[in-house]
Amino acid sequence: MNSAPPVIQIDGLHKAYGSLEVLKGVSLKAPRGHVVSLIGSSGSGKSTLLRCCNLLEDSQQGEILFKGEPVKWKGTHHGRRPADPKQVLRIRTNLSMVFQQFNLWAHMTILQNVMEAPLTVLKRDRAEVEKAARGYLDKVGIGDKCDVYPAQLSGGQQQRAAIARGLCMEPEALLFDEPTSALDPELEQEVIKVIKDLANEGRTMIIVTHDMKLAADVSDHVIFLHQGLIEEQGAPDQLFGAPKSERLRGFLSATHAT
Repeated sequence: MNSAPPVIQIDGLHKAYGSLEVLKGVSLKAPRGHVVSLIGSSGSGKSTLLRCCNLLEDSQQGEILFKGEPVKWKGTHHGRRPADPKQVLRIRTNLSMVFQQFNLWAHMTILQNVMEAPLTVLKRDRAEVEKAARGYLDKVGIGDKCDVYPAQLSGGQQQRAAIARGLCMEPEALLFDEPTSALDPELEQEVIKVIKDLANEGRTMIIVTHDMKLAADVSDHVIFLHQGLIEEQGAPDQLFGAPKSERLRGFLSATHAT
């Protein structure tokens, strides 16, 4: 049995924007080597939950733990902030986020994009970083694109470059926020293949996705969020094969219809 604490653990998280409650007490665990997928309709709180994991968003209440270490907070639960900037940096550099819109630097080549954070944030040796970056670009299937700029790549290639950039930080976990939703179906498959390969390697991942097949194929655990609460969660075959809640059944039949 793996007795190590989960890479990411969230207990009773609440997040509101003014009077709009987006998360109403959500808990999750991402143990080492597990893939957790978050599904649910737009506005259910999936992306907000992911951004709170990475401390890109402040939450009002609840605990966030990284490898068993709780995030330190200051201020009241109405306006709390992380208390220790060094802790935030350490956690963020260990959780690589891959966004829907790639977020590559337009003025840098693909290789420079992938090398930038390990060089500037982790202060690693340039030759070592370049070797790793080329290796990760090979891994995601675009090793021949090192010297081109993002605008010269397809969306699928740009997203694969963004994944290589995340991997080059050697993170404890990868967080994917709708990694395929900005892509055409054929380009989507390129990115899905990379995500499946990473899952097979036993990487820890939390994936927000609208792609039920991807969630079913790669996840150890699937969480269905509805209006800021976990409506149902479990193994993918259980959730997709025999959903218990009416809301999940309705959601799945609506996604199959599209």
